Amino acid sequence: MPKEILIQTQKGECLVAIIENGRVEDFHVEVDRYQSLLGNIYKGRVESILPSINAAFVNIGQERNGFLYLTDVVTPITDDDLSISRKLLHKIFKKPKDKAGVRQDRHPKKEELPLKVGQEILVQVVKDPFGEKGARLTTHLTLPGRFVVYMPYDQQTGVSKKIENVQERQRLREVVKGFSFAKVGGFIIRTASSKQGKRELIRDAQFLYNIWLKIHKKAQQEKAAALIYEEGELTWRIVRDYLNEDVEKLVIDNHEEFLRIRKFVETLIGRHMVNKIHHYNGHLPLFDSRNVSKELQKIYDTNVYCKSGAYIVIEPTEGLTVVDVNSGRFKTQASPEEAAFMVNMQVVPEIARQLRLRDLGGIIVIDFIDMSREDHKRKVLEAIQHELSRDPAKTEVNKISPLGLVEMTRARTGKTIESISFGPCPYCDGRGRVKIA
Repeated sequence: MPKEILIQTQKGECLVAIIENGRVEDFHVEVDRYQSLLGNIYKGRVESILPSINAAFVNIGQERNGFLYLTDVVTPITDDDLSISRKLLHKIFKKPKDKAGVRQDRHPKKEELPLKVGQEILVQVVKDPFGEKGARLTTHLTLPGRFVVYMPYDQQTGVSKKIENVQERQRLREVVKGFSFAKVGGFIIRTASSKQGKRELIRDAQFLYNIWLKIHKKAQQEKAAALIYEEGELTWRIVRDYLNEDVEKLVIDNHEEFLRIRKFVETLIGRHMVNKIHHYNGHLPLFDSRNVSKELQKIYDTNVYCKSGAYIVIEPTEGLTVVDVNSGRFKTQASPEEAAFMVNMQVVPEIARQLRLRDLGGIIVIDFIDMSREDHKRKVLEAIQHELSRDPAKTEVNKISPLGLVEMTRARTGKTIESISFGPCPYCDGRGRVKIA
């Protein structure tokens, strides 16, 4: 399956299209007017704690304080020390016993909170600010690489569930055991690490560990609230996550970025991948020369048509996204039940594709055409699950309801493509949206 990566930079925008068999299968955009905080690590200060919602608000130097669930709090350095201290104190200060010989606390203490107001902590953004809400934070820091993810505050080692071969999973675990340079932390083996050599995995892990050493040093020097580590820009993330053996070439229209990407690929990945990086210097914009611009315009349309004549209607709202399936101009001599099944099966790949292209997230409700046969419902559900397995975002799909509805969730970490490109219409009090120049 031929696969290409096209990167177009213009007017304060960086647009990335992933092309498979001449068709856009994934799309990413980064604009100067909106800078994502996702993946950034901050040294924050706890401003307030609300036990009633089991959360804390942390000042990270942004317009709004970040939101941190107390269940996402980890204190890796002090936990061990506290455990040892408690054991020692337990031996020295024995608690009084009742008549039955059971130790009793004269003054039972309330459950201690893991944070205190004014405390300075390292946090990472896992979800960008949305509406009136601040960034969602966690203290379980992660540094993703091409083949592994380094977790400085977690000791366990995990392997991607998408690597199903038992022997390969065991081999990768053995390789991770050899990461003796990492004095603390654990690793997650990414899907891309399958069939990769030991040398490549060690180089990737060593690169991430060196980044952590710099983060740790800077965190000790800075005072809250301060940015400690900034996640790489879009081109860097695309190279890290998408440039692999399946990609025939990566084409970029910016010469300075072209040279920078080549240097990065040669240093981190290897010289064999450098030849896949190409510079485009044609007269037409890169996306226009490859007929990508016209196709990308369709991702803002409400109606999306399939070749068979069937179409889907996509309506995002603040709380959820609704996808309605319609037969449209679809024609067949089959029975109504068979026709409904055929239409539903044909639109499934397009639904999954549109979710990726538009980067829709949160709760998604798909209204399929009603089917009465259980085997048809099962096949449609299996089809949507299969198509979503290609999605890098985490998804969860529920069974088809008696009304023909499929409720699913897709991880939303930042703004949707539409919300970045469009703003509320100033002439209709926000009931419509206009393209941002």
